[in-house]
Amino acid sequence: MAAEVDQWSAAAVQADGVLQPEEVENDDGVYDDEELNEGEVNGNWTPQEKALHEARLKAKAKRRLRKSSSRDSARESLSEAVAGEAGADPNSPKGKALQNHDRKSRTGKGRGLPKKGGAGGKGVWGAAGMVYEMEEPDAKDPNYDESAQGDTVYATVVPELEEGELEKTVNPIVQEYFEHGDTREVEMLLKELNLGPHKYEFSSLAVSLSLEGKASHRELTSRLLSDLVGKVLPESDIARAFDKMLKDLPDLILDTPEAPQMLGQFIARAIADHALPMNFLSRYKGRVDCDHARAALDRASVLMSMKREMVRLDNVWGVGGGQRPVKHLIKEMNLLLKEYLVSGELLEAEHCLRDLEVPHFHHELVYEAVIMVLESNGETAIQLMVKLLQAFWKSGLITLDQMNRGFQRVYDELPEINLDVPRAHSIMEAFVDLCFQESVITKQLRDACPARYSMHTDTRLNSRGFYYL
Repeated sequence: MAAEVDQWSAAAVQADGVLQPEEVENDDGVYDDEELNEGEVNGNWTPQEKALHEARLKAKAKRRLRKSSSRDSARESLSEAVAGEAGADPNSPKGKALQNHDRKSRTGKGRGLPKKGGAGGKGVWGAAGMVYEMEEPDAKDPNYDESAQGDTVYATVVPELEEGELEKTVNPIVQEYFEHGDTREVEMLLKELNLGPHKYEFSSLAVSLSLEGKASHRELTSRLLSDLVGKVLPESDIARAFDKMLKDLPDLILDTPEAPQMLGQFIARAIADHALPMNFLSRYKGRVDCDHARAALDRASVLMSMKREMVRLDNVWGVGGGQRPVKHLIKEMNLLLKEYLVSGELLEAEHCLRDLEVPHFHHELVYEAVIMVLESNGETAIQLMVKLLQAFWKSGLITLDQMNRGFQRVYDELPEINLDVPRAHSIMEAFVDLCFQESVITKQLRDACPARYSMHTDTRLNSRGFYYL
């Protein structure tokens, strides 16, 4: 019996020392489970058979465990191989990695470039240079508020100009205005700026620049304030600007000694133009301690009392250069020459001519001076006019071109002048010779002077004698 048990044990034990029930032989070759179970039921098992049966059960359980674990590992290996070849499992880490690195088209089309040239996709603003138009609110939008649509205002916000940049921005605008004189352009530029609480300083800066400039600049500044009040600058801001300038007069007179008188003229002109309130002067009665401010207010009061019946003080700055009518310029030059013939003051005449600020129109002064000489009786007018033209010529106030044009105009009109002044030819020739001797005109201009023609004898007469043609 012991030999039979050893035979069964040798046939049932394999590499890991566990009995394999399928390999246990019986009388016919191999013992199977049914025979063993029958032996157990009949109670014919010996202790060795019973021990062998228990060993077989343990080996069977271990064998089943190894088969199930090996079957699962083989299935996982197969699924990984298939996913690696075709990318069938997008949820696996390997599948995601393959998807991220594979940028080729699935349809076989395209060049693999970014979608929409890089202008599409989540979190992308769009291509460079793309302009988005404002979209109308969608009534189907869950956040659509019909009651708030009427109150929505879309406007361009202009940042407020800082105080340090105000002067740098305003000065070029005023300087250009002095050149073109177009108040509408200044109005348009100011509307584009956000001056904020410093808007009043525009008026003070413009007036300060004109004080350092010419009379025409001051005339233009007065017109600018008159045109801007009520449109861009309120009356209160202009009043505040003049308040500031009255306080700054001690500093203004350092560069412009005549600043108090000029500021008074500005105030009077602004009140007449309704740029300042009518009670502006009455506010300062008995409240001014500064002598310069008092002088400015006194000047304004005097001008207002003299021009009370006039709506505008148009002539407060004298002549405004080329912007004045030609007839007015001619009248001013005639008045200048007449005053000079009475007083004989060259400096005053030169000062008045410079204040006219019409260097392109100085030929009119030469023309009027020569006409006065022809219409005068006596040598005094000739001597004074030669002296005047000589002074203007040496100072450069009258150029060569302006001098030649003035004389040439008289030459062209001499036949007509001779009808009213019979001695016009002889006086003209004497005056021309004297001007040439004093180096007022050139030899060419002297020779161009027309001689007098006799209608009866066909002779030409000049100051040097008769010449027959």
